[in-house]
Amino acid sequence: MKRTHLPLNALRVFDAAARHLSFTRAADELAVTPAAVGQQIRALEDVLGVVLFRRTPKGLELTDEASAGLDPLRAGFLQIEDAVQAMQAGQSSQVFTIACPPDLFAVWLAPRLAAFRANNPDVRFVLAGAEADFTEANLDLAMRWAEGPGELEGVAVGEAARVTVGDGPWIAWPGDPEPAGAGEPAPLANVADAGQALAAARAGMGRARVPALLAGGQGATAEPCRRGYWLVAPAPQWRQKKVRALVSFLTAD
Repeated sequence: MKRTHLPLNALRVFDAAARHLSFTRAADELAVTPAAVGQQIRALEDVLGVVLFRRTPKGLELTDEASAGLDPLRAGFLQIEDAVQAMQAGQSSQVFTIACPPDLFAVWLAPRLAAFRANNPDVRFVLAGAEADFTEANLDLAMRWAEGPGELEGVAVGEAARVTVGDGPWIAWPGDPEPAGAGEPAPLANVADAGQALAAARAGMGRARVPALLAGGQGATAEPCRRGYWLVAPAPQWRQKKVRALVSFLTAD
């Protein structure tokens, strides 16, 4: 069903003018000029095809047509306020839905979420897969190994650096598929993520280049790289008070 376009701003002006029976006092409430109130009322009368106010020696009076629509209009504004409050309720929710690579969650994010919850005992966490979609998974926040936030809002976590752990043949993972360089012998092992590469290197299977944040600074060499870990979210989630509080806590150190 196609909805009729509603001149909501003009209707809000009409409500104020009807309560005060004065364009001047309505203008004071709305922080506009009396002339602007008059323009909005005339425009609304043109749209509706009715006269809303009469000027009398005693001042403004509502017409019968205006009086007939005033109560339903005010009830509608109350419903709009309820709808806005319902949409904003997520900002005060104590549930965080977060996507994070499982290797980083284990060594970095989980201890910090535990510390955050110690200070905020009512919060709960729902963990989604690393590549979960913000819309489909209803995410509040995600941690990504990337060159930047892209089209999302975000902040870098730690430095964009990697360390080399272990000795011997290279171990490859999707974030570093050719550690030895193009044209060199194939790596000894190809694993699913940086966490598996780190575990394999520490077990003596070879050496791997992994994010410095994940390795905890333990490695023979360290070098800057284009990618790093980022906390990201679309702008609406990023602006939520609860998300800002969590991001501030996670990036405090």
